[in-house]
Amino acid sequence: MSKPITFVTGNAKKLEELVAILGPNFPRKVISKKVDLPELQGEIDEICIIKCKEAAKLVDGPVLVEDTCLCFNAMKGLPGPYIKWFLEKLGPEGLYQMLAGWEDKSARAVCTLGFSEGVDSEPIVFQGITEGTIVPPSGPRDFGWDPVFKPTDYQQTYAEMPRLEKNKISHRYRALAAFQDHFKAEKQ
Repeated sequence: MSKPITFVTGNAKKLEELVAILGPNFPRKVISKKVDLPELQGEIDEICIIKCKEAAKLVDGPVLVEDTCLCFNAMKGLPGPYIKWFLEKLGPEGLYQMLAGWEDKSARAVCTLGFSEGVDSEPIVFQGITEGTIVPPSGPRDFGWDPVFKPTDYQQTYAEMPRLEKNKISHRYRALAAFQDHFKAEKQ
């Protein structure tokens, strides 16, 4: 039997979404563990690969890491992988106000997953993107920048959507769908 995959996160909401999206038929057991990984600078994919390699060393087994970005098109992709720090310092209102000088309020929510079977395995990257718009904060404030991101063709922010609906269209859902496809292809 395969070793469980350790999802490296200290964020209970991320784990909750991951488990809900993968569902009961995912072929591997997924557990979580909070591991202090370095906060890196660089491009989205390279950050995820380095984090995945480091996590595989620390966990000594199969790992899944996630890097989530919120990319403002007017700002050529910023804050991108630095969204955690922008949100922490500015809050949802500040994120919205960052675009006050631009007409273009469009954005991309990007989830990049890095998976490795262990220290000796090269990480595989899976990415999901959801297009949307940055809007004045609306809805509960219990999950990151969800109150300011309204997906294209929807009338609600991520924060206002029922979890089941969000989990069918989110950037995390799209990345996890690619992750699941990897395991389906492995079985064949």
